[in-house]
Amino acid sequence: MHIREAEEKDIPEILRVLKASLGETSSKKTEDIWRYKHLDNPFGKSLVLLAIEDDNIIGVRAFMKWQWKKKDETFFCFRAVDTATHPNHQGKGVFKKLTLEAIQRAKLAKHHFIFNTPNQQSLPGYLKMKWEIVDKIKVHLYLTYPKKISREINTNTINSIETEIQDLCDSYNKQNNLQGKFYTPKNVSYLSWRFQNNPMQVYDIFEEKGIYLAAYVKQHKNIKELRISEAMVTEDQRKLAKIVIKNWCSKHGAYIVSSAIALNFLSRLNLSGGFGPVLTARDLNLSSQEYSEVLDLDSFIYTLGDLELF
Repeated sequence: MHIREAEEKDIPEILRVLKASLGETSSKKTEDIWRYKHLDNPFGKSLVLLAIEDDNIIGVRAFMKWQWKKKDETFFCFRAVDTATHPNHQGKGVFKKLTLEAIQRAKLAKHHFIFNTPNQQSLPGYLKMKWEIVDKIKVHLYLTYPKKISREINTNTINSIETEIQDLCDSYNKQNNLQGKFYTPKNVSYLSWRFQNNPMQVYDIFEEKGIYLAAYVKQHKNIKELRISEAMVTEDQRKLAKIVIKNWCSKHGAYIVSSAIALNFLSRLNLSGGFGPVLTARDLNLSSQEYSEVLDLDSFIYTLGDLELF
């Protein structure tokens, strides 16, 4: 077995390994989606390593590039995302070998840290490779009443000019910068990639001057949840944001709204706590002080779109 970086020509065989290992139940595995995640990302192309045996790909390990900012410093990071070992080659330690090799390459590339939200099956393996648990992602839950229709407006529209949304992003970045915490910098190209052009999830999107909202519906056993993945709202647009969210709830029949950002204007009936997945991190090139801050969830300002698996 030897390890090498993936090339574009490898994509069809990579997808065959992913399908053989994971099936199609968790998410669709198409070339468009792979390119979206690992080639079109505005933060840069992913680090994708392949395990090769007898000229065949037997394992895949992908680290998606990401950025966090803190004051005036940019932290270049990776998200540990797609990974698979072909069923005929399990038990050979492929996942561990690929991951450790990716860590070494990420260190040499001067990236700062890796983060992800592993499930309970994969978490122990990450912890053995020096990942550490940060905390469960904190989420705000709001009760709403979908049959109560708010003022009629077109709540699935993109009608602002690009400069207005960029101004909103600049204001969002500036406010977060002043707080001295880690945050994902936002701009028009990021929002377009992450939400408008996302082939993995259809988002309800509303944008006007001073407001950008992106959400989708999560179906639970007996109830629907409207999940707010991105929310940038100026104070003077809070009333409109409330109307938009209420109308989305009415359209989808959602009784719960979830958001990592507090939406105090939405409802007094709310509950906050660690209802999200477990966030983990792995140091690459941080100082001990910086890494201690990464391991403190209160050092982050985040939306669900920054951390949710996609």
